[in-house]
Amino acid sequence: MASISKRKNKWVVIYYYEDGNGEKKQKWETFDTNAEAKKRKAEVEYEQDKGTFIVPSAKTVADLVDDYVTLYGTKVWALSTYNHSMSLFNNYILPIIGDVKLEDLSTRMMEKYYQGLLKVKSKRITGPGARPKHEYLQPSNIKKIHKLLNSCFNQGLKWEVIPKNPCTYAVIPRCESNERKIWDVDTLFKAIELCDDEVLKLALNLAFSCCLRMGEMLALTWDCVDISKESIRNGTAYIYVKKELQRVDLEALKTIGDKDVIFQFPATMTRNTTTLVLKTPKTKSSVRKIFLPKTVAEMLIDRKERIEEYRELFGSEFSDYNLVFCHTDGKPMENSVITRMFKKLIADNNLPPVVFHSLRHTSVTYKLKLNGGDIKSVQGDSGHAQMKMVTDVYSHIIDEDRQKNAQLFEKKFYASKESRLEEILEATPVPTNTTPPKEDTLTTLLKIMQNPEAAELLKTLAKSL
Repeated sequence: MASISKRKNKWVVIYYYEDGNGEKKQKWETFDTNAEAKKRKAEVEYEQDKGTFIVPSAKTVADLVDDYVTLYGTKVWALSTYNHSMSLFNNYILPIIGDVKLEDLSTRMMEKYYQGLLKVKSKRITGPGARPKHEYLQPSNIKKIHKLLNSCFNQGLKWEVIPKNPCTYAVIPRCESNERKIWDVDTLFKAIELCDDEVLKLALNLAFSCCLRMGEMLALTWDCVDISKESIRNGTAYIYVKKELQRVDLEALKTIGDKDVIFQFPATMTRNTTTLVLKTPKTKSSVRKIFLPKTVAEMLIDRKERIEEYRELFGSEFSDYNLVFCHTDGKPMENSVITRMFKKLIADNNLPPVVFHSLRHTSVTYKLKLNGGDIKSVQGDSGHAQMKMVTDVYSHIIDEDRQKNAQLFEKKFYASKESRLEEILEATPVPTNTTPPKEDTLTTLLKIMQNPEAAELLKTLAKSL
């Protein structure tokens, strides 16, 4: 017998069959409509009763991708992952290798495919409103495509659709990793001093003091902020990070469902293809309490008072979502607003160009420096899932520390011999005669040579001349 199950906007026919070894296996077939699923269910049951049933299997890459998305992706992907993955499939995978038969897949074919992608023009691949940075696909993009296909083919391997994963040993174009530029603390506070926008100034201070991601910061609500007088006095004022603001694709939301969505903001325009939501963070470690410096806590008090003024000014027109970062009418503030103000601040004041997210890197770098490398406590603030991510990503060395290292090397390994000889010479008594005889120079030298350490230093210096 077969059964029909609805998964999001798809219908799946589920039935069992025996493979060539007599083992019982489960098979899922996906259809766009309930009518198609019912028709297929009847066919399966009829053919199984007659003993003429032949198990269909995915024949092309496109067939496998369809099963992969329906049976795997919709169960495990987050909204942003779904949107990004489908963009990769639709733009760079299915149009090129979608019709390739699974039996023709090979490691060599995959390597030729990856090399060919370097000549493919970039399209939007990251989400709503995103634009490609380069005209052609970069090795970093191809690395993401390889990762997605590797996961897809691994599922095909588990489903016994393909005998091996052609991506396992495939070599992709070399991807050069560029270290993200960050500001040192002097540049950061110069920017804060030059900033005349109170919202951006608060954002700069929160990102630096709390290691916040942009989406986490913009999702902050006042019920997750403790800035009472007692807390500030005791040094226990804090924010609690448990959600993030994100613009998601409506189609992705329809397909994946709203299991991670805490709140969906009302649409501001008709015929929107995206929507703004508050959602749970992607990892458990992202949910965290972060203690606030007193100065930053007082900034939040000022911000709360300003929002109260907006609420009184707009009255019933004020959209009260309890957000820390909102427009004057209370509506949510998206990351594009902060990014635009940040870029303007940099351009107007000729500051070193960095992205806003780099302030999080600056924060972690200086916290590690100030606490003597206590990675665990910094990880608690940053919300990284693993300590290794802190050490790998935040390997920035502050210039002043590097200069200090050079000075220490000079003192320890290079300047020590000459300075030690000077100390010995100063400690060696010399004749007090006002008109010393000529042989006193030789006598002094012989006295110095009687000191083994001084003799060795003189020999070393003589060789270097």
